[in-house]
Formats: sequence, structure tokens, C-alpha cells
Amino acid sequence: MSVESVLLAIQASPPYWIVLVFFAAYPIVTSIMWMITALLFRWRWENAMPPPPPDAAAPSAAAADARPFVSVLVPAHDEEAVIARSVAAMLAIDYPAFEIIVIDDGSCDGTLAALAPLMGDARLRLVRKSVNEGKAMAMNDALPLARGEILLALDADAEPDAQLLNWIVPHFDSPRVAAVTGNPRVLNTTTFLARLQSVEFSSIISLLRRAQRIWGRIVTVSGVVAALRKTAVVDVGGFSPNMPTEDIELTWKLQKRHYDVRYEPRAICWMSVPQSYRGHFRQRLRWARGLAQVLHKHRDVLTTWNCRRLWPVFVESSLSILWSLCFVFLTTLWTVSYAVGLPPVGASPIPNLWGMSIATLCLAQLTTGVLIDRRYDPQVLRYLPYAVWYPIVYWALLALTTVLALPYLFRRPRTQAVRWQTARTGKAA
Repeated sequence: MSVESVLLAIQASPPYWIVLVFFAAYPIVTSIMWMITALLFRWRWENAMPPPPPDAAAPSAAAADARPFVSVLVPAHDEEAVIARSVAAMLAIDYPAFEIIVIDDGSCDGTLAALAPLMGDARLRLVRKSVNEGKAMAMNDALPLARGEILLALDADAEPDAQLLNWIVPHFDSPRVAAVTGNPRVLNTTTFLARLQSVEFSSIISLLRRAQRIWGRIVTVSGVVAALRKTAVVDVGGFSPNMPTEDIELTWKLQKRHYDVRYEPRAICWMSVPQSYRGHFRQRLRWARGLAQVLHKHRDVLTTWNCRRLWPVFVESSLSILWSLCFVFLTTLWTVSYAVGLPPVGASPIPNLWGMSIATLCLAQLTTGVLIDRRYDPQVLRYLPYAVWYPIVYWALLALTTVLALPYLFRRPRTQAVRWQTARTGKAA
């Protein structure tokens, strides 16, 4: 049987047409759904959000005593290039009662030397670990040492806005709230890839968190910036050292215990993103593996009525994996078809109706996200023209990493701790 006959048989089969219809319909339906629900969050909640406490800038002694004490946890491993600048920004947070605990997880570079000039501040504490055991273990080791009931988990390259705690802390007035994720923004926007990620964090990540809050559950808090209730974290067993994405895993554990997880878009935190394609690919592959393992571990939510509010995020996450698989399959099939001189069914080099519909809605979604978030990050509007490259560059990258991570969907989490490695090169303002 020739290659041409096999290709013709595949493209004439009913399963092929089902895959083709799903591949075309999924991005259209989800883009419309995300935009509508994100705008609903914007109009219903963000417009109605109260201002920060009037005593935020200069609280009285009585007001300061009444506000919850916050412990800022900063796990670090080989962060010499960024740690001093980040911790200095953390010490500048405009809040009357907080401490910073840096957990050095077996660093082999000059991380400790970079921190030395800041150690004179009584609010800064250091925990030294001689062995690199991973981010989750570092966070678990710091839990008993934290004086505050509210924990603010920040990455070692994070630079929080001075008002961040004034926006986040009031959410914990509700006893059901166990976590509040902030709004990470890209600081090092000096390269094409970094600017594309700046658009992504507004148009995909922030937009999705707004949409998921309307659903009632979110896929994950941000590992870069998230506030946590310590008793809730302890209640669910702490961070999971054996999961590659401890932030996704913790979010699901909290929500399965019926805790509330919220998104606070005004809690701005600046961060650096990978500027090399290799580093970016490795990061997204780790995220994809982490999500796959979380879906495997928590697949029981689909058969648990009390977890029904997690059904939308579980189904949507699963469908996104299925779409990526369809993307890679169809792209491979169409490439082979063109290579043997056989025009594939459903693909055309000339823009057609469904292709233009997908592209138009994708750009509309990217534009919507940028316009919503520009009030928090005005410079992101400058990078909106980069959005035209998103479907071309990002869809292929994300689909490939998702398919490569597919085996983790059927694999039990490892028993040993997942160790981390960082390769910071500093930040460009």
C-alpha cells in the first residue's frame, strides 16, 4: 500500500473529520467563552473592588497592630544574579507588619554573599539548607518558622509592587479563603520572546484567571506570587515535593477541601522570564508535565459530586491537552501530504473561513486581555503588535510541549523530591 493511499484512507475516515471539526471548533468556542467571562469579572468585580485601606500609606499604631502579620517566604537556589534586587523590593513593601524568610536551598553560587548587605534589616531572616531538596521542600521547611498566619510566597526573582499586601490581605477576612494569587508582570521586555510573553501574561494567563473565577475554581495560583493561609496549607499536607509544579498541585488540594482560591489583579509583581528559546521550552515542558500529573492524581474529582465545581477546569484542561494532540497529529499529517504532492483535506495555504475565524478570535482575545490589564501595566499596550505572532510561535510550542508531556498523564508521581535548577542571568528594566 502506497503512502498516498494511506493518507487518502485516513483523510476519508470519520475519525479524521471528528478530529478536524474539534481542532477548528475548540479555539473558537474557548476564545468566546474566555472573553465573555473575563469581561464579566472585569465589570462585576474589578469595578466594584474597594480601594486599599485608608491607613495603607501611613497607618496609625492602633491600625498597624490590628492588621494581620504576614510572613514572606522566598525559596532560592543559585539566585546570585537577582536575589539582592528582589529582596530589596520586598523590603520596600508598604505594609506595617511583615517578615521575609529567604530559604537558601543548597546554593552553589554567591547567593548568600549577595544577600549579606541586606541582612542588617531585622525583618529579613535566612534559612540555610546544605542540600538542594527542591522548592516544595524548602517551602515546607519554612512553614514552622513563619510567624504569620498569612504567607506570601514569592519567587527569588520577583519584585512586588509596594501596595501588593494592601490589596491581597483583605481577602483573608473571609475564613474560607485559603489562597490569593497575584498578577505577575514581565520586567525584562528587551527581546522578542520576552515581549511575546508579556502579551501572554495579560491575554492568556490573566484572562483565564478572571474567567475561571467566574466558574468558581481556578487551575493554579501563580508560583511567582501567591498569598496563602498557613493553617489551610498545613491542613492539606503542605507542598508536594514529588510534583514538578507544586503550585498547581497545592491549588487543587485546597479546592478539593472546599477552600476558596481567588485572583487579585491589582496585586502586581514584576518578574523575569526566559529570554532564550531553550529556557522557555524547558519551562513550558515542566508546566505541561506538572499539569498532566495533577490531572492524573486528581482525576477522582470527576466522580465526586462534592468536587463538581472543579469539573469545568478539569474538563477544560483535558480538552486543551486533546487539542494539542490534534494539532501535532494534523500538522504532521498535512506536512507528509504536501511532501508527497497530495493536497490534504482541511488544510489550505490560502486563508479560508475557519482559519480566518480562528485567527480573528485569537487576536480579539489577545487584544481584550491587553486592554483589561493595561490599567495595571500600561507598557503592555506597546507590545500588542507582537500578538500577531502568538498563534504562529506559541501554539506550535505549547502543543509540542503538551504532547511531549502526555506520558505524565498516565504516570504516578515520583516518590522522591523534585529538585530544581535555576539559570538566572539578571534582569533588564
